[in-house]
Amino acid sequence: MSYLALARKWRPRNFSELVGQSHVRTALENALGQGHLHPALLFSGTRGVGKTTLARIISRSLNCETGVTATPCGECSACREIEEGRFVDLIEIDAASRTKVEDTRELLDNVPYAPARGRFKVYLIDEVHMLSKHSFNALLKTLEEPPGHVQFLFATTDPQKLPITILSRCLQFHLKRISVDDIAQRMRFILGEENIQAEDDGLRRLARAADGSLRDGLSLLDQAIAFGGGQVTDDSVRDMLGSIERRDLLALASAIADQDSAVAWQAIEHIAEQGLDFAEVLEEFCRLWQRLAVGQQVPEALDELEQADLGPLLERFSAADLQVFYQIAVNARRDLDWAPDPRSGFEMTVLRTLAFLPDQGPAAGAAPAGGAAPRASVAAAAKPATAAPVQARATAAPQPAPAAQPAPSLDGVQWNTLIKQLDFSGSTEVVAQGCRIAGQEEQQLTLEVSPQVQALCTASVETRMREALRQHFSRPDLVVKFERPAKTDSGESVEDIARSPEEKFLALPSVQKAIDMFDAEIQPGSFRMHSDAPGDNAIH
Repeated sequence: MSYLALARKWRPRNFSELVGQSHVRTALENALGQGHLHPALLFSGTRGVGKTTLARIISRSLNCETGVTATPCGECSACREIEEGRFVDLIEIDAASRTKVEDTRELLDNVPYAPARGRFKVYLIDEVHMLSKHSFNALLKTLEEPPGHVQFLFATTDPQKLPITILSRCLQFHLKRISVDDIAQRMRFILGEENIQAEDDGLRRLARAADGSLRDGLSLLDQAIAFGGGQVTDDSVRDMLGSIERRDLLALASAIADQDSAVAWQAIEHIAEQGLDFAEVLEEFCRLWQRLAVGQQVPEALDELEQADLGPLLERFSAADLQVFYQIAVNARRDLDWAPDPRSGFEMTVLRTLAFLPDQGPAAGAAPAGGAAPRASVAAAAKPATAAPVQARATAAPQPAPAAQPAPSLDGVQWNTLIKQLDFSGSTEVVAQGCRIAGQEEQQLTLEVSPQVQALCTASVETRMREALRQHFSRPDLVVKFERPAKTDSGESVEDIARSPEEKFLALPSVQKAIDMFDAEIQPGSFRMHSDAPGDNAIH
């Protein structure tokens, strides 16, 4: 007995039956209707999204006996022969098995000849990226100037491997992965035509397992029909795929909401008894938090079954909780290979989720002897309880006034430290770094301005420095004098010449900046004279 697989039996025969790919369908229908179809088309995309199907629909559209049309009749001899794979002018080539340049040259030798049966001679090359470099070179001239009766249709899952010279001569259409909803809807339609009973949950589970490929989904559907004895139920599909039951996931999520680690551990044990792959369980764990987050923000995005299952949990977690739990689960999937085994990785994911919940008192995180009390809401746990009304406001005792802080003393003040405390900026900072304390008295501070910054020491700069010092020492009557020593022929002041080499070294702006930057202190007696260095008083 001969059985035709669902993927072949229900292969789309025209553009209206094509699942998804509306962007490609619209462009091709318009091109065929206007007679502006490009002679070389490249279809790229993952497996089972309709690349070869589109190529055969185009072949029907070009060779239908009713004429070139976007809606081939499907009844004429040309349409039927193309569907059955015996149309002489549709040359299908598997590039994976014919990679040699000799095969390509043999193919191109027949290009100039007119079609034997139809209106166009169509060359359909599947997995075209498998051709050799020399084969691509042999195609270049023909692709650039093809005969009017020839149509090239290329299909590939890896367009990046095609030479840029080939891509530039083709019109490329990238086919998207088919959504879960579209795959499930197509399955539902096919099962209705086949008079087979099916549960929506089982179909959606198959659609998710198809991973964007309609052909894979229909192959799984064939398997599910055989496994379920002529019908498709969620239980049979779950057993066939080795998936976790939704009620087990919901029980685990409820235990997390109650912060009942004992019940959560029992749920993990129950999952392990079913012999499930914990990598797949962790994937469903991620999807659970994602659907809960979607249900909170966009309730209408959940179908009726999801609303019934997830509804009781939606109010038990805050939006922030769900975001954290989802991130924990996603990171656990990424790091699962580093765990000792998949079960250990999943167990730590659940325990980490419990650890991130707000504490519920001293026994939070531990199962009480009599069972954990239900937890109304994780978000509510973080809210403080409403305070009882105050009967009478007690008169607050007067607080003692804080003790006055003594004003800084002028005795032994360090100028470099003082500059840092005053927080000067701009030209005032430059002048302050070029000053040194020349004298200190009870009510007077004398600053000596170095010759290098005397030009910047204007009256306004002096006023800013004077006011800052008075405010710092809390002495409005403090007298601040600025002295400008005379310069010698060498550019140094007389006082500078009289200073020791150690004092000159400490007065350098670069040294002061280093002291301020590293909060350093100069150790007494740490200076050493270097006799070999230029100058009489070189210091290290």
